[in-house]
Amino acid sequence: MMFKLGRAIVEALLLASPEPVPARLIAEIAGLEERAARDLCADLAKEYRDSERGFQVVEVAGGFQLSTRPDLAEYVSALFPDRETRLTPTVVETLAVIAYRQPVTRAEIEAIRGVKVDHSLYTLIERGLIKDVGRREGPGRPILYGTTRFFLQYMGLKDLSSLPLLPEPSQDAQ
Repeated sequence: MMFKLGRAIVEALLLASPEPVPARLIAEIAGLEERAARDLCADLAKEYRDSERGFQVVEVAGGFQLSTRPDLAEYVSALFPDRETRLTPTVVETLAVIAYRQPVTRAEIEAIRGVKVDHSLYTLIERGLIKDVGRREGPGRPILYGTTRFFLQYMGLKDLSSLPLLPEPSQDAQ
C-alpha cells in the first residue's frame, strides 16, 4: 500500500512543481529514502514510456520533472502560436561558447566567435539561460557569464557533465 501511495505522492509532486524536484526533496516530503524516491521516479518514467503517454519523467537540472515528449513538440507549440521559442543560430553559438567555456567574459566570447555578442548576451540573459556569475580579476573587472539551472532544464541536461563532448579539431583546421 505504501508503494502505491509513494508513487502517487511522487507523481503529484512532479505534476505540481514548475521546476525540477530534487530526489532529496521528494524523499523528505514523501517520507522515503532518497534511493526509493529515485526508484519511484524511474518506475514512473518507464510506465509512461511503455504506455505511450504524451508526457514523460525526465531527470534535468538536478531534479525530476514531468515534460511533454519531444516528438509531440509541434502539437504543443501549436497551442501557443505567439510564443517565441527558437533561438537564432548566432544566439545558439554564443550559448555554446558560454556552456563549454564558463565562466567566460564577453571579450573572450567575441574573440572565439569573431563578432560582437552584445545582442546575443542580452537575449540569453532575458531568456534566463545565462547569468552574471561574478567578475574576473584584472583591469576593468569584466563580468563573467555562466549558464543557469534553467539552461539545464531547457536543454534537457541532468548537469553540465551531460553536455556532449566536443569533437577533436582536425589537422586541417589547425
